[in-house]
Amino acid sequence: MANLITQLQNYRLTTAEIIYHLPDHPKLLQSFIWQEYDLAPKFPELKRFLDFWTKEIDGKLHSVYIASKEIITPSDTRFYDMEVTIQ
Repeated sequence: MANLITQLQNYRLTTAEIIYHLPDHPKLLQSFIWQEYDLAPKFPELKRFLDFWTKEIDGKLHSVYIASKEIITPSDTRFYDMEVTIQ
């Protein structure tokens, strides 16, 4: 129920691929996938996570790729003039 309320408040399912340098081998890159409900286009949750990453995690960020998709859109909701009785 909380996810539905979140989605109705204009949050979108956001996925970020975070590419970072391995701390012990800086020439090698590693990929990390992060996914959360967030507000586009400012992405405050992702920004908070990336701020945490730069302060607390040794792997230096190389790049971040973001995909964001509304889960519930106006075209998904329809009203029908119908009544169904199940016995």
